Amino acid sequence: MEASTGLGLAGRSVLVTGGTGGIGQAIARAYAAAGARVAVTYRTGREAADKLVAEVEADGGRGLAVHYDLEDTGSPARAVREVEERWGSLDVLVACAVRWGVRRAPGTRFEDVPEEDWLPVVDGNLAPAVRTVQCAVRSMRARGWGRVVLVSSHNALGGNRGQEFYGAAKAGLHGLARSLMWDVGADGVLVNVVAPGLTVTPRLAGGLPEPVRAREVAATPTGRLCTPDEVASAVLFLGSAANGNITGEALTVAGGR
Repeated sequence: MEASTGLGLAGRSVLVTGGTGGIGQAIARAYAAAGARVAVTYRTGREAADKLVAEVEADGGRGLAVHYDLEDTGSPARAVREVEERWGSLDVLVACAVRWGVRRAPGTRFEDVPEEDWLPVVDGNLAPAVRTVQCAVRSMRARGWGRVVLVSSHNALGGNRGQEFYGAAKAGLHGLARSLMWDVGADGVLVNVVAPGLTVTPRLAGGLPEPVRAREVAATPTGRLCTPDEVASAVLFLGSAANGNITGEALTVAGGR
């Protein structure tokens, strides 16, 4: 595997939560190609994580599959500790794990959505990320270098009818980055957000109705939807040494939306 030059990631250790998802896998592969050691998390899909690790190692990289459960409050600490024990450090955290919820049905009012439907979406998309960042920055701060990239959603910026609760949770990641940068920036830790637009992952490709796709494409200045690799490129830069002093920012990858 030939590492990308100029990124300063050779020998760095990276943890990608949600690493078996469509965007997560692209991010993991991008960091591995840049010479980093990459740990990817899974909840139930251990086979997918092992397959990705095998691909990374077959290309000459180093990988690790780590269990991570959004509903287990102790899971973030265990995941970070496993990476640190295996490789001696955690240099880059990419928080990409997502908790999907039931989209509010057309004709259903916001105020009629029961708490048992929306609370898991808000809690699952915000609290685990906060816990994982807390665990990760401790050793980053001590070593004087670290990168945190929080994967949000264009919904947190542009909004989307029927996704108020998901948008609220993802917007919380932006608030986290803007405030946390003041606490860790002087210690060499940079915290940023990448907000993808509608991205053609395997999961989306098989379930996106053509009228919806056509509407989204028509509303996008570039005339097409994003790919996972395009999102991964943004995450890779912000989580590398090539990013020398950008922190607290939100980069939208949505074709101009």
